[in-house]
Amino acid sequence: MSQTVPEGQLDELDTAEGVPVEGEAPDYGPVAEPGWFVKARRNHLGLKVAPVGIIALAALLYWYYQSLNLDASVNIQQASSLEWSTKLWPQIQQHLWIAFWSTVLVVVIAIPLGIVLTRPALRRWGPAIVTVANSGQALPAYGLLILFLALLGQGARTVIIGLVVYALLPVLRNTMVGLDAVDRGVIEAGRGMGMTKMQVLGRIELPLAVPVIIAGVRVAMILNIGMATLAFLIGGGALGVTINSGLKLQQDPVLIVGASLVALVALTFDWVGALAETYLHPRGL
Repeated sequence: MSQTVPEGQLDELDTAEGVPVEGEAPDYGPVAEPGWFVKARRNHLGLKVAPVGIIALAALLYWYYQSLNLDASVNIQQASSLEWSTKLWPQIQQHLWIAFWSTVLVVVIAIPLGIVLTRPALRRWGPAIVTVANSGQALPAYGLLILFLALLGQGARTVIIGLVVYALLPVLRNTMVGLDAVDRGVIEAGRGMGMTKMQVLGRIELPLAVPVIIAGVRVAMILNIGMATLAFLIGGGALGVTINSGLKLQQDPVLIVGASLVALVALTFDWVGALAETYLHPRGL
């Protein structure tokens, strides 16, 4: 037998039993997270632990390097490949130079392009440009470098241009996503206060999109550091020379030292990128 409930009591029952009122999102309760996880995230524990791990890895690699018998009379191939002043240190400098400038050029090209493609006049061209940028990562890295070798010749400059094409997509896409994610209400509020379009872009949109943009730059930077190991294939040098020597000569110590140095460079720059991603945004976000 059905029973009619007065309208006022029905609202009370809905509220008491947790039934969502029409037009409201259902409340499923707070997300269960361990207390230590919440505290670690709030205190940026990962940013504090990461340098300790990097230093520990560097110390372990130094101990391993010192423990090797690098006497040329015992193993001339290993001693030649792992000589610090003439081999490893110049290769580290080449690796950093290639990764740094390729990332800088990606930022200089991708961020302004992403800003332009999110403006109403050119928004329709966004999907087509992103598709073109995606072609860089659609090609195998080795094939991309060989293609630019045929067009531009060998050398570090060719490697840098190839890496710019390869790593353009993450920064371009994140710039567009970050700007599109800014609340339209906030933008309209800025316009209502008398700001010009450029002022809204510089004071509201870009500051709010900075964490997303830096995340893309961070990805591009790690891609470039990893891909720089292939620079030796077209005369660009870098730490790939040592890794390749270890493979060809079947010298595990040479391979381990070269790969570990690349890992140290990548981890260090990733930590720097994480710092920027965490702290370069408006306060309160």
